[in-house]
Amino acid sequence: MVLATGVPTREELVRRAAAAAPALRERAEWTEQNRRLPEETIEALAEAGVFKLRVPVRYGGYEADTRTLVDVAAELARGDGATAWVASVYWIPTWMTCLFPDEVQDEVFATPDVRICGTLSPSATATRADGGIVVNGRWGFVSGALHSQWQEIIAVQVDAEGGPMPVMALVPMSDLTIVDDWHTAGLRGTGSVSTVADNLFVPAARVLPLGAVLQQQSASLRNADAAIYRPPLLPVASASSVGSVVGLAQAAWDIFTERLPGRKITYTGYEAQAEAPVTHLQVADAVQRIEEARHHAHRLTDLVDGKANDAGEWSLEERARARAALGAACRRAREAVRILADASGGSSVYDSVPMQRVLRDVQSVNLHALMNPDTNAELYGRVLCGLEPNTLYL
Repeated sequence: MVLATGVPTREELVRRAAAAAPALRERAEWTEQNRRLPEETIEALAEAGVFKLRVPVRYGGYEADTRTLVDVAAELARGDGATAWVASVYWIPTWMTCLFPDEVQDEVFATPDVRICGTLSPSATATRADGGIVVNGRWGFVSGALHSQWQEIIAVQVDAEGGPMPVMALVPMSDLTIVDDWHTAGLRGTGSVSTVADNLFVPAARVLPLGAVLQQQSASLRNADAAIYRPPLLPVASASSVGSVVGLAQAAWDIFTERLPGRKITYTGYEAQAEAPVTHLQVADAVQRIEEARHHAHRLTDLVDGKANDAGEWSLEERARARAALGAACRRAREAVRILADASGGSSVYDSVPMQRVLRDVQSVNLHALMNPDTNAELYGRVLCGLEPNTLYL
């Protein structure tokens, strides 16, 4: 179903993602071995409208809410976690681009199905220059860089009045050097390489103070009344990325149940694994944890989308709660995958059985600085105890 505005409904977008998942699964082994998404996958995501979800309607985008992002990413991850992760990562810098001046958006979104990668790490420096800044530095873990036209970067402007000031900027990928250093245990297919800027000039229009962005200040006039661009950056990033981990947990269940018929438990009297009480306990526990992961993900999107629609102010506790919900979803998903992987037997370690890849991918997601369950739980607990947060990323 497509609305009168030309924007597909959530149900239609989720259906498209689900329809793409089987082909993603067929290509998942190639994706992992080659440490990047194949061009066929990029084309399939474009056809499904995945790259338009956070683009303003005036550029042909869908301005989808975060509940849609979660449900779409979950379906993609049932096919391939790396693909879902890259799609999720694109959604965040795309949303951030919509905070820049309108003329900058005109330039970026002139490319159909534009892909913008990015980072939140301030691992570069910037100095003032006539008409802009000059950036030097390197950023790691840049998922999707190999298929992007632009990168959102963070740098610390060292000559700013009042001391060093973090800034956010948009730069064409053609102005950066890609370093192929992505040799990892999990999420190999994401192509999360490093990028380098060497005396790169960035025009002032494509530079925003990071502090202003974190305080919900936008330089866009035409997006001022659009609900999806109102919330703070970190809750948006949290809600944008959580769907992948929910989908990985569901993928583990899909794989387990496909292999269950005909499997026995070696060195026991059980000729059918499905008849063993231990299996009953394992699958009940795993499915409940998958349901809990999805609950926390949707609780997060309800918070972000609800506050966006109401144009309400965000309290410190709500910002920390968003991070906590992300961490809780990641924890439950990882637990579910581990249970199902343990129940899958020794044969599941073969490359031909996707369970081992799902296990490595979900563990890698949980190690991400923004998604780490322990870090997010500690932050939430600090705020609940009346202490100041020990991070600006809220």
